[in-house]
Amino acid sequence: MTKSDTRDYQRVLDLVVAVLETDEPETLWNLLAEHLLDVFGSRTVSITQMHPVHRRARIEGWAPQRIGPAISEHVERQIRQQHPLVGYLSAGEVRPVSVAGICSGWRGSACYDEAYQAFGTTHQLGLPLVTARHTIRTIVLSRRGADFGADSLAMADRIQPLLVGADRQQHRLRQLREAAAAAGAGDTVQRAAGYGLTPREVTVLSLLTEGLTTGAIAHRLAISPHTVNRHLERIYRKLDTDNRVSAVRMAHRLGLAH
Repeated sequence: MTKSDTRDYQRVLDLVVAVLETDEPETLWNLLAEHLLDVFGSRTVSITQMHPVHRRARIEGWAPQRIGPAISEHVERQIRQQHPLVGYLSAGEVRPVSVAGICSGWRGSACYDEAYQAFGTTHQLGLPLVTARHTIRTIVLSRRGADFGADSLAMADRIQPLLVGADRQQHRLRQLREAAAAAGAGDTVQRAAGYGLTPREVTVLSLLTEGLTTGAIAHRLAISPHTVNRHLERIYRKLDTDNRVSAVRMAHRLGLAH
């Protein structure tokens, strides 16, 4: 890894660590997008959730400022045009990839023409976050000029687990807020802060109350079981408990789980 690569990786790592401690899921990808645009020399970055069967998509995009609802229509058209990433990800592929690397006719395609006309970009890189049967969630970086080469793909490979973890953290925080609002219990994350729990610890605790094992929590959050155990040790200490059962009971008693 070159000094430049090491610096870029460390910047993304520091950012993801900071993101994992935020209690504002709405700002998470704003922070990440700004750094991804810089690290990869991109003009645009989008977080796209696709439903290929129904040809529907939900997108957040930046170029570099946040792009409005029109980008969803743009991406849905590209799904109908059979964008190369749709077939690649629908097949269950999870490695970051250059679109030109999987589509020899990329420059002559309708998707290429539309991306160029809309944003002036000529090359795209797909960085998968979730590949499931009916839902695909991926980061798409776009730029003009040189394609995303081996260095960019190697960087994408290195930071992919961090971004997957950050994405799952955002999803979980949103679930917690929705559950708290539905129960009329206020903001669970803010309530937990009164007991010294960080947003990441709240996420781990919520999964613990669902009965997930250490291994299952690790898989869900894309972290190691060792890291889960470290979070659990801090949770036990802050809640004045010493095991899973008492921690779950305390979480319910304090209104930290529903």
